[in-house]
This record gives sequence, structure tokens and C-alpha cells, in this order.
Amino acid sequence: MFYKLFFGILIVFSVIGCADQKETVESTQSRLDSLSKLTKVLGTVEKYYVDDIKLEEIVDKAIKGLLQELDAHSAYMDKKYFSEMQVQMKGEFGGLGIVVGLRDGALTVISPIDDTPADKAGIKAGDIILKIDEKSTLNVALDEAVGLMRGAPKTKVSLTVVRKNELKPLVFEIVRDIIDLKSVSVKPMENGMVYVRVSTFDEKVVSSLKEQLPKHLKDAKGIVLDLRNNPGGSLKEAIGMVDLFIDSGVIVSQKGRSATDEEKYFANKSNTLTRLPMVVIINGGSASASEIVSGALQDHKRAVVVGEKSFGKGSVQVVLPLNEAEDEAIKLTIAKYYLPNGRSIQAVGVDPDIISHAGEAVVANGDDLKVKEADLKKHLEEELDKVNGVSTKNNVKQKNGEDTITNSDLYKDNQLKTAVDILQAIILIKK
Repeated sequence: MFYKLFFGILIVFSVIGCADQKETVESTQSRLDSLSKLTKVLGTVEKYYVDDIKLEEIVDKAIKGLLQELDAHSAYMDKKYFSEMQVQMKGEFGGLGIVVGLRDGALTVISPIDDTPADKAGIKAGDIILKIDEKSTLNVALDEAVGLMRGAPKTKVSLTVVRKNELKPLVFEIVRDIIDLKSVSVKPMENGMVYVRVSTFDEKVVSSLKEQLPKHLKDAKGIVLDLRNNPGGSLKEAIGMVDLFIDSGVIVSQKGRSATDEEKYFANKSNTLTRLPMVVIINGGSASASEIVSGALQDHKRAVVVGEKSFGKGSVQVVLPLNEAEDEAIKLTIAKYYLPNGRSIQAVGVDPDIISHAGEAVVANGDDLKVKEADLKKHLEEELDKVNGVSTKNNVKQKNGEDTITNSDLYKDNQLKTAVDILQAIILIKK
């Protein structure tokens, strides 16, 4: 009986071994056939194409097409594109100050960068670029479109865009300039809050926050973090930023094609700068790293998120050099981001806790016709001054030498006013 069982097991393993070997051979043959097909196509194009085109150029075009077909964010980076990308990450480059991506094959504005030519000209997140000068963007690769928009400072470029709720395309004449990114701006607010604006996640974000924010924390009541039209950038800086506001737990994780590829990033208590109440503002131009920050703070119940649904870029790209000189590379999507509660933001985005649309805040009209106690001839003004200890004629605290956001400024920005109102409510409840 033992021998029968033993030989039975041997036969089973022999059959499995043969099947595995056959599958390996078929797989190898299939790969060889595919490579042979590619080589044949390259050779045919080189030999018969109407224009004389070198094999090197054919291969470059083949790589561009391959990566473009994979997804909207994978790309071939030739020497020029790779060099420009490195300059951009350092925070200074020439161009329009506009971040674009491909959405359903259309060249779409993710966001204009603050105080850049594109921003000042009126380009908005969600605009679809139809033409760059007279060149159509139809079937134009992303890196080529970026190259067309960049150029020497003080030169002009024309963008023809389609915008939601506009009946016909809009044409913008924009003058190129050196884009010197100031990624972080921290300002006091008249109501005792601190306004933190992060426009992009370059390599300076965390260090800038550590330098600027502590100066305003002593008398601060809360923080408004503005991530609107922030197209993202460095994952490391996004993780470091969240780490400044939470004590523990997962900040973000990324998962690749295999379950073993998962990587998690955790908060470090020693890095925490403050536990002040927070509100984060996002919109459709908030993408990638800014979605990680807003989503992580939301999941940790560390901040209330206000505004509009974010862009929805939740994939991880890695830059892989193609040669020893490291002057050419491919940008390849290798994983997806997952927020602390396990949700993906890819093509979904971050939903705000409180929806608030852009525009000016609603202000009541006709107040000048209403009679109040202060309008009466003898309204005990002097007695009120004695009780309050201040003059009712000048009750606004001025902060000399600082660029302060006043209460009247809030009415020009509905989303910012909503954020401040919510923050004040949180502070009152905590009291």
C-alpha cells in the first residue's frame, strides 16, 4: 500500500512538473515572438517610411507611444524633458506656471501655480487646452505639450481653451517668465487664526514650514491650510508635512502589483509642531501630494476638509534612468496611494467634509437702513467704553509690519470664509 501511494505521488508531481515546464516553454516562446514582432516593425518603418528617419528616432517614438498608452502619467523623458523636470523640482524654471495632465485624452489644466503668468492671465483648473499657439493638442504627448508651453522669458504664447459653462473657446495671450516657486506662505489673520498656503510640494515645503510656522503659533487659535490648486509634487514632503500635525499612525501607504510591494509611512511624535485646531481647503486643482495631506488629516480626524472634490491622482510614479549618464529616463507608474483608512484616491479624489464653492461670500444688503442702538442719539457710548475697556470707534487690532488677512478680506473668498467660520465653531465647542 505504501509503495502504491509513493508511486502515485511521484506520478502526480511528474505531471505537474511537465505542465510547469511546458507552460514555461510556451511563455518563453511567446516573449520571443513578441520581441521579434517589435524588431520587424522597427525595421520596416526604417526601411519603407516616406521620410528618411533614423533608427534612434524610431525607437524614441516607440518608447513614447508605449508609455503614453499605459496611463496618463507614465512618460519617456528625453534629455531636455529630464533636465527640465529636475529644475522644476528644485523650485525655479521658465514657462507659464501651469501644471497639466491628460484626462480622457484631453490636455487638461490641473492647476495654475500662484502668482505666475498663467494664474495672472486667468487660466483655471479644469480648463481643456485645445491649441498652443496654432498647434492642436490632439494626440500630442504630454511632454511635447509641456515643451511647447515653455520657452525663453518675455516671449509670448497663445493658449486656446475650452471652459465649462463658456459657450465658445477662450484665447489667452501669456508672456513667459522665470517661475520662481514660493511653495509656502504663512500669514496671520485678524481673527487670531494662522493662514498657511502651500502652492506646490517642492523640496522646500517641510523646511519652510518649520521655519515660518512656529513664529505665528504663540497666540494662534487655529490654522487654515490652503491646498487649492496645489498639483502635488514630492511624496516625501507630503509625508513630512502631515507628520508636523499628527502624533502617530499611518500617513499613507502604497501598493504595487504584488501584495508584498506594500509600503507604509508612519508619523513620528517627535516631529509634531502643533495640535491647534485645523481646517484644510481643497478644490478640483488639488492633486496627488495635496490629496495625501488633506486625506490623511481627514482620516485621522485631525482637520475638517472644506471646499470641492479634489482631482483624483492617486498613483505613484518612479523615475528610472536609462543610461549611465542618467540624462534620459522613463517615468513609470508602479503603485497606488492609499490613505490611512485604506481608501484609494485614484480617479476618485478626496470628498470635503463641508462643500463650499469658489466665489465671493454672500453679504446682506440694506444694512444702512436699519436702526440699531448705536445709531440712537444717546446710546451710552461712554458707558460701553468703560465696560469693554476699549473705544467703540476703533475696535480693530492692527498688526504692524505684517501682511495680515483681515476680516473684510474673507468676504472676497467664500471658501476661505467658510473655513474660518468652521474653525471658529470648533474652537467655541472645545471651550
